[in-house]
Formats: sequence, C-alpha cells, structure tokens
Amino acid sequence: MLSYDELTSPERELWDAFPEGRRVDLRTGVPEDDRVAEGGRWSSGRTVRATVIVALLQGANTPQPGAVACLRLAGARIPGHLNLAGAQIAHPLWLEDCWFEDGVDLSGASTQSIAIVGSRVPGVEAGLIRIEGRLDLRRSRLERGSASPFHRRVTALSLINAHVSGAVNLSGAEIIAPEQWALSAGGLVAEGGVYCLDGFVAHGEVRLMGAQLPGGLHMRGALVERPGQRGVTLALDNAVASTLDFSDGFISNGTVRLRGARISDNLTFEGAVLNGPPDGHGPSLVALLMQAVDFDFILARPPSGTVDLRGAQVSYLHDSDHSWPDVVELDGFVYGSIKVDEAGERREAVGRRDSVARRVAWIRRSPGYNPQPYEQLASWYRKAGHDHDARRVLLAKQRHRRQTLPPAAGVWGHLLDVTVGYGYRPWLAGVWLLVLTLLGTLSFGTHSPDPVKPGEGAPFQPLVYTLDLLIPIGGLGQRTAWYWSSGSLQWLAYLLIAFGWVLTTAVIAGVTRTLQKN
Repeated sequence: MLSYDELTSPERELWDAFPEGRRVDLRTGVPEDDRVAEGGRWSSGRTVRATVIVALLQGANTPQPGAVACLRLAGARIPGHLNLAGAQIAHPLWLEDCWFEDGVDLSGASTQSIAIVGSRVPGVEAGLIRIEGRLDLRRSRLERGSASPFHRRVTALSLINAHVSGAVNLSGAEIIAPEQWALSAGGLVAEGGVYCLDGFVAHGEVRLMGAQLPGGLHMRGALVERPGQRGVTLALDNAVASTLDFSDGFISNGTVRLRGARISDNLTFEGAVLNGPPDGHGPSLVALLMQAVDFDFILARPPSGTVDLRGAQVSYLHDSDHSWPDVVELDGFVYGSIKVDEAGERREAVGRRDSVARRVAWIRRSPGYNPQPYEQLASWYRKAGHDHDARRVLLAKQRHRRQTLPPAAGVWGHLLDVTVGYGYRPWLAGVWLLVLTLLGTLSFGTHSPDPVKPGEGAPFQPLVYTLDLLIPIGGLGQRTAWYWSSGSLQWLAYLLIAFGWVLTTAVIAGVTRTLQKN
C-alpha cells in the first residue's frame, strides 16, 4: 500500500487532484519538449508511476462528499505496468499525451469511460472489459514489440468480447503489429459504434469477427495493411452492424473479409482503394454470404485482387467502371436493384443497348459457367419492365453454357442459336422461312415437275409446293402430287424438307425452354 510520503511531487499533485476531478498537466508548453515520442527521456518531474494510478483508481484516496472524483493526467511519463485486470473502477480515467513504459491491462475490468488520448502505449489488453461509457484512444500510438512478458501474449489492442455502452473512438490512432493482429476484437459489442477516422492507420490485421456494432463501423480515409505480409487486413466475419463505412480514401493493402456479415443499412466503399495482397495473388474483397441493404461499390480504381460476392444479398447495388477486377465471383449473388449513379460517372442507363453488353461482360468475369448470375440479371431487367433486355441476357447465358457442352450438343446449340436464338428470338424462324420460301418459289418456278398421276391432282403451284415441303405436319396436296426428274431440284426439295423439320424442332425446343423459365 502506497503512503503519501513515498510519492514524488507530480504524484502528490495527482493524488490531491483526484478526489475533485482536477486535471494535472505536466506539459511544458514547448512543442519540442512535449513530443510524446520522446517521452522516455522526460525527467522525474514529469514521471507518475503506474502503481500510483492503480492505487487511486482502486480507492486509495477517497473522494470528498459532493465531489466527483476523476483521474485526469496530461504530459506524464508512466513507468511500470498499469495493471487493472479484473478491477472494479468507479471513476473515469483520462490520460492525454502520456508516454507508457509498459502496456495497459484492463482485461475483465468493469469501469467508467476510459480515455488514453494522444499517447504512446506498448499495447492495451482489454478483453472482457465492461465500460459504462466510451473508450477513447484517439491519436494514440499502440505498438507491440516490448520485451516485457506482457507484450509477448497480447495484440497491440485487444477488445475480445468487450462490451462498451458508448463508442470506441480510434480516430487518428496508429496501431502497429505488422506480423500479428493490430486489433483483435472478436465478439466486441460497441453500442455507440467504432470510429477509425482522421487518418487512422493499422499495420497488422484488424479483427472484428462476430462483433455487434449498432452504431456502425466508420473507417473513412483509414489505412489498413500488413507490410510485407499476405493475407487479411480487415476481418468482419459474421459481424452485425448498422453501417460499414469504408469511403473517402479508405485503403486496404490486403484482403477485406466480410464473410457472413449482416449490415442493416449501408455498406459503402465509395472512393476506396482495395489493393489486395501486395504480391497481387488473392482476393481484395471476400463478401461470401454477406447481407446488406445498400451496397455502394464505386471505388476509386479497380481492385487488384479478386472480388468474391458468392451468396451475398443486397437490396441496392451501386457500381461503376472502376468497381470490378478481372475476376469476380458472382454465383448466388442476389440484388434487388442496380442504382444509377446520380453524378453520371456510370453510363448504366436502363434500356440502352450497351448496358446489357456491359452487364453480361461483368458476369463473364466470374470463373466457369454458372446460370444464376444470368438469371438474376434477367430478373432485374424484367422487373424494370425491359423484357427485351432480359431475353438478351438469357440468350447470352445459353451461349455461355454451350461452351461447356460436348461437341454434339454444342452443334445442336449452334443450330438453336442461329435458327431461333434459343427461343428468345423466335422471329429468326420467320426470317429463315421467308428466305427458304423465296428460294424454293423462284427455283421451282423455272421448270415444270412431273405429275405422280397424270391427269389427276391440282395444278402445280411453286409457292404452295415450297410451303408444303417446309411444313412437316399436315399437307397442302402439292408434295404428293408432283416430283422432279431433275437432280438439282430434287435435292433442293429434300433440303427444304430437312430445313422444315429442323426449324419446327428448333422453334418447339426454344419456345418450350422460354416458357419453362418464365
């Protein structure tokens, strides 16, 4: 137990100020002398031992009736391990521009608001903490690498299964653990949200798997990377949030993983840069089974790695020419609508001819053949009232599928395509019928055929005879009454009969497929 006589002058000042919540500011006011990075060189006149802070927060100096106790300290060098693991802390803690010799352990503690602002800390362990208020680490530098046993067993910032009734504010902070986890916050509940704004930087993986963020995750303009390392920079697997904001210059030099995440409102990457792993191998974004209402994917430039949206579901999709890399996994991706960019940066006007071509090219970026992306796009066009565009998409689906078929089936597919466009262009059959009718009428009109039974039957009609050959069902009486002794016209007749069967079969097959899909 500390005694007052053992305290140094700045420690006594803090001891006396604590019961009334007064701030103790040990800064000199000279910027060169107050640089936190140089805090290890500060004199004893600016030193407050970690054990003194722990003693005050554990009730060593009881506050006076009517006063609100609070530990408020600025510009101090804090040697020793600030160990408050499992503590019941009834008073707020506010530390600004301080230099910590060792880490801070708040694991399992129950406390009021905690602020460690603009400070240098070799790591914060706060797993299972319960904070009735906010956690404020703005502008602080948290870095692993100390030789102490404490730092060999923690990440730079651990908030595993923590519960914060207010917000977690990391704006302007820099968290450094290049080969480990910069922030490990699986199971975190932050009712007020998590804010990583104003130049937040994480050198190492940020893990928020299974986090519950009713106030959202805000990382506008943030940088997350793993220097020299492959793999994930930001993991939000199965997280539940109102908003995920990765806009306005957000940069990820690694994989952003949102597997199974559920976003009740907006997921935005507007103006973001998703570089993917530094070696160019691996995904830039994995959003497998992700759910969101509004998905804004208008990036600053195309991702360098793949984008995986398999099984994802969104109500509104915003994209642009800069949104998609060469490989996009789209199987099972469901969207209610593709929204037009109001700024006009995208040329996605519904009904324009090049719109369908660009969308089909987008689907073709997905490896292999999968029918669902085509059917999803066709469904969207159909709901928008553009049935013609929907048929063009479904025709593109059949052409893609044909490339996966055996040679014989591929030949039949080509025939269906040329004759009736797989049933999505039935007017092609009429064109073929008209061409063949003209060919037969003109060819048969140049010669007179021989009657099967002389003196019987209707007079020869080239047009009716040609139609009788082309229509395989029923008969008009011409085909059975006349025959050709000329070899070339006889072969033409056989050819027209064959074409008639092919056209009829193709029309039936194509229309049946269309009706079944509809």
